[in-house]
Amino acid sequence: ESMRFVPRSILIDLDPTTLDAIKASPGGAMHKPDNLCFAASGAGNMWARGHYCEGAELIDEIIDIIRRTSEECECLQGFQVAHSIGGGTGGGLGTLILLKCRDEYPDKITCT
Repeated sequence: ESMRFVPRSILIDLDPTTLDAIKASPGGAMHKPDNLCFAASGAGNMWARGHYCEGAELIDEIIDIIRRTSEECECLQGFQVAHSIGGGTGGGLGTLILLKCRDEYPDKITCT
């Protein structure tokens, strides 16, 4: 009997080339395609574009993916977010995601 493990992760980037590289990698097939979320162009290393422009256009889809993934859990305790501090995706979009997660799940632990 063959077992297939699927990580409970959500991969997000405003630049599609990064996630394309992950999908093409040997471990790329283990990620659920529904849990990959990307925009058409990057934030150009600008916090405001990641938070207010490109990120704001994508945040509803991201929160839907988070909600769907959370509902698959038996006992959701919290979120662990790995993101960069600077730039548009890690800094701008990262803080937007954290703010929305705190709004949606105020009683859950958030670790960044």
